[in-house]
Amino acid sequence: MTSTKNYDIKDLALAEAGKQRIEWAAREMPVVKLIRERFSREKPLKGVRISACLHITTETANLALALKEGGADVILCASNPLSTQDEAAAALVDYGIPTNAIKGEDEATYYRHINTALDNKPQLTVDDGADLVTTLHTKRRDLIKDVIGGTEETTTGVIRLRSQQKAGELKYPIIAVNDAQTKYLFDNRYGTGQSTIDGITRATNILWAGKKVIVSGYGWCGHGIALRAKGLGAQVIITEVEPVRALEAIMDGFQVMPLIEAAKVGAIFITVTGDKNVIDKAHLQVMKDGAILANSGHFNVEINIPALASLARSKRTIRPFVDEYALGDGRHLYLLGEGRLINLAAAEGHPASVMDMSFANQALCLEYIVKNRGKLTPRVYPVPEEIDKQVARLKLNSMGIEIDSLTLKQKQYLASWQEGT
Repeated sequence: MTSTKNYDIKDLALAEAGKQRIEWAAREMPVVKLIRERFSREKPLKGVRISACLHITTETANLALALKEGGADVILCASNPLSTQDEAAAALVDYGIPTNAIKGEDEATYYRHINTALDNKPQLTVDDGADLVTTLHTKRRDLIKDVIGGTEETTTGVIRLRSQQKAGELKYPIIAVNDAQTKYLFDNRYGTGQSTIDGITRATNILWAGKKVIVSGYGWCGHGIALRAKGLGAQVIITEVEPVRALEAIMDGFQVMPLIEAAKVGAIFITVTGDKNVIDKAHLQVMKDGAILANSGHFNVEINIPALASLARSKRTIRPFVDEYALGDGRHLYLLGEGRLINLAAAEGHPASVMDMSFANQALCLEYIVKNRGKLTPRVYPVPEEIDKQVARLKLNSMGIEIDSLTLKQKQYLASWQEGT
């Protein structure tokens, strides 16, 4: 759905459906609602141009509306070709927010939409995966002079940006929203866990109980997926390259083994590492007939799809988001969602309740950057602790939960190095 207001009847119906779904998501996003109400009064982003490259979902729509209420000139594009909810895109356009995204768009269209978002000459960037920032730094460098700062939503993007910083190529400050406790402990763990299982289930209608599920990567996303699969009765095996995470997986009650061994026994494979060719040709060659391959990492590089294609004598789409690869030796392997984020390709992404905290961090960090304009150097910053804690407090308040506070004497005790008894 591109940013046009020349709707036909179908577009109007789509936009109306999107508005209803955006309202439904808003019910689970009380923190963003509070921020939106304050932004509406104070206009902290008045006149600021924001280009945002995010998954175009109903939750993202609520963030965009909050930024607009804060006075910002917002334009959106998709951060993944298969993650767009077309009804949400249509509704955003109807709300007056240019949105350049179509579910299933090809690579050329995807990057054309990113460049359209950059044509707005952003002063703030909001990214999910760093494709917008990378395009800005490589092909649209003339626009960097106008940029105050930006934010990054996901692990993959933060990794790319830190690499860019290390190489001395990052030209403006960016806050790593992904690294806020109120983001990764909830969005990455509970959001990815639930939505990944949801996406695979919708695509395949499999029974999880009794299946051997291989989860590659035991970061916070891997934690969540393993926990949810185990809860459905699956036998979960973790593959890792980091010894501490592997040890943690063992202590959490999961099997841990090299992927080449897990490949021989697994029924469902889920990658969530952020790296390339995690499932490679050698693994594909030993998998059992009927194995299902899914990815919840940001880019479709974790499963070596060219290698899979090279082993296949034919390919067909057997269900929506399920491609069957018939191999030369008679085995069949099933790739879900073209190897893209299965939780957004075949389902609706993270529940609104966890995105409430992630997008609250986004909004407050953008406000922070504007308030500190000229004071931040070009590097990747953590979310300020006061913002992280503010989001947690607001979320607890919205749930009707109260917590204790330290007395003055307790604070003094914790601050003293002399008093031990």
